[in-house]
Amino acid sequence: MSTQAPVPGTLGVRELVDYIARSLVDSPDEVNVREVAGEQTSVIELKVGKHDVGKVIGKSGRTAKALRTVITAASTKLKKRAVLEILE
Repeated sequence: MSTQAPVPGTLGVRELVDYIARSLVDSPDEVNVREVAGEQTSVIELKVGKHDVGKVIGKSGRTAKALRTVITAASTKLKKRAVLEILE
């Protein structure tokens, strides 16, 4: 998969998480993003390779917190709520 920059306004939250996660890790082929949609809330499940989990979480969880902030902003614009779960 190419890592071209996405066209603004054409992404859903799942695609946004996929793009950011692939940019952060050493093994982008091992990134798997799944969206479980509900009426008001979507749960975005992010799974990366074992050796890349630390890169997605970051020091003291800073990267994960920043990713969750971006997801919250993007989902608010779509008038939905999204929650990120990082799976091991």
